[in-house]
Amino acid sequence: MLARIWARAPAGFRLGLGLRLTGGTVECRRRYPTAERKKFYQNVSISQGEGGIFEINLDRRKLKTPQGKLFTVPNEALAIAVATEWESQGDVLQHFTMHLTNLCNTALDNPTQRTKEHLIRSALKFLDTDTVCYRVEEPSGLVELQKNEWDPAVEWIENRYNVVIGSSTNILGPNIPKETKETFEQHLSSYNSWALMGLEYVIHQLKSIVLSLNLIDRNLGVEKAVLLSRLEEQYQIEFWGNVEWAHDYDLYELRSRTAAGALFVHLCSESSTMKHKLLQD
Repeated sequence: MLARIWARAPAGFRLGLGLRLTGGTVECRRRYPTAERKKFYQNVSISQGEGGIFEINLDRRKLKTPQGKLFTVPNEALAIAVATEWESQGDVLQHFTMHLTNLCNTALDNPTQRTKEHLIRSALKFLDTDTVCYRVEEPSGLVELQKNEWDPAVEWIENRYNVVIGSSTNILGPNIPKETKETFEQHLSSYNSWALMGLEYVIHQLKSIVLSLNLIDRNLGVEKAVLLSRLEEQYQIEFWGNVEWAHDYDLYELRSRTAAGALFVHLCSESSTMKHKLLQD
């Protein structure tokens, strides 16, 4: 029912309000202005501290987290990536563009005191509301589009992890088997806490653990994963028309956040050689 109502709403109304239909629910993505701060440094560098950790230096100041902790990361590749974010800033700092920095701050300050187990449970909750598991019964064009575009991503995950996921047109979603959840829980347990925070971040962007694992496991690229996460929205845009500035901004912002999250996962979990290769790519 919600999908049918949504289909009748003009695109300008939906996008102008920052609304998006995801897994049978409408979410609001309206943005509010953030406080600006002028750039206060000239040079950015990294240095290795005690215990093999790396620090970020802004001129002679050491970067700190919002809670005042020393900003440290576990490896050089991640330090280089964060330093690049600070180095690329213009006259005014735009913290909302520094996704890797923000992820590191979250991992270091851990404001809600979440453990690895909390992160795993949070990620697994998306299985029950995964975007690609919720299907429509009409219009026929969207039904066919979901089948052609989403089914391969679901099937790839099912084959890779030897699980059953499926899909449903019921508003309650598919009934995910207990064995599937246990398999994913075991897989997620192989990540460290930092990588899990990055994975959870990606899942929140795509509203899908299926698409997120397709991306992290390199079966999908960022652009394709984002496109699949916005499939219903894109269908409505093609039907009703596009509000160019709103649609483009949403798309590029989502790609940027998703790419940063995926890179963060790999930089926090891959070997040293792979980390440097990822940065070069």
